[in-house]
Amino acid sequence: MSVNIIFRIAAVGILVTILVQVLKHSGREEQAFLLTLAGLILVLTWVIPYIYDLFESVQTLFTIS
Repeated sequence: MSVNIIFRIAAVGILVTILVQVLKHSGREEQAFLLTLAGLILVLTWVIPYIYDLFESVQTLFTIS
């Protein structure tokens, strides 16, 4: 896992936080919620392959042949 993914996640978090605050102050709570949900889904699509690899390596580590 590279450090690049951590910086991308942090950038998305900062950007989503700023945009959500702007949307909430302008009275668009529904769009702010959808933006938060979209940011979460985007980050999950980046992280899920790493979690899958982690579970596979743990499974192969503890397999008894």
